[in-house]
Amino acid sequence: MAASREAWFAAQPDLDPERLIFIDETGLSTRMARLRGRCARGQRLRSGIPHGHWLTTTFVAGFRLSGVSASMVLDGPMTRDWFLAYVEQVLLARP
Repeated sequence: MAASREAWFAAQPDLDPERLIFIDETGLSTRMARLRGRCARGQRLRSGIPHGHWLTTTFVAGFRLSGVSASMVLDGPMTRDWFLAYVEQVLLARP
């Protein structure tokens, strides 16, 4: 393992930064709600939150030296199948 790590590190100067792509993912859920809050002493804090039909939205994109590319929005969480589809159909489809 140490030899592999050293070989990888030694090859770093040969990497072309134009070819590197970093994948980032973020998500949003309507289930996110504050569990705590502030109000006047002696008052009960009341705040509305979505109830029942919670949704999750996921945003994934590739970051290159030239900027953001290959972005995709999913209605739901990222799964193995979604990730493979993103790589094959979106990320690799870009020049």
